[in-house]
Amino acid sequence: MSPGLPLEGTNLTAFARIVGVKITAALVVLMPLLLAGCNTQNSSPDDVRERTAQATSEIKKDAKAVADGVKEGWNRNQPLDINKATKDQLQSLPGMSAEGAERIIEGRPYRSATELVHRKIVSPQEYDKIKDQITAL
Repeated sequence: MSPGLPLEGTNLTAFARIVGVKITAALVVLMPLLLAGCNTQNSSPDDVRERTAQATSEIKKDAKAVADGVKEGWNRNQPLDINKATKDQLQSLPGMSAEGAERIIEGRPYRSATELVHRKIVSPQEYDKIKDQITAL
């Protein structure tokens, strides 16, 4: 990680959730005000509540997308730790099947990524496809 980054040593998933929650909270507070200010008709409390609920639902989806984008961008170009990666993360590797990901998980821990081949968890051909994208920490 580059020195001086404000997130150095923090859990990115937790950070992404916090950012998403803060964005959602801010928008939930501001959305009713914006809706009320943009509407020239007198609205009933039920109408305002319904529009606010709809806007909140849409904002929630957007906040999750932002948090997922932050997480993806942060992890891009960093090797995947085969000792900690989830099944979904392992399956995102080139040519990795669900069964291959399960074999990797079941064989943990690994001292080095090359153990995948030495212990016959993956074939040498499979390893060649993923070797530059994995590590064993």
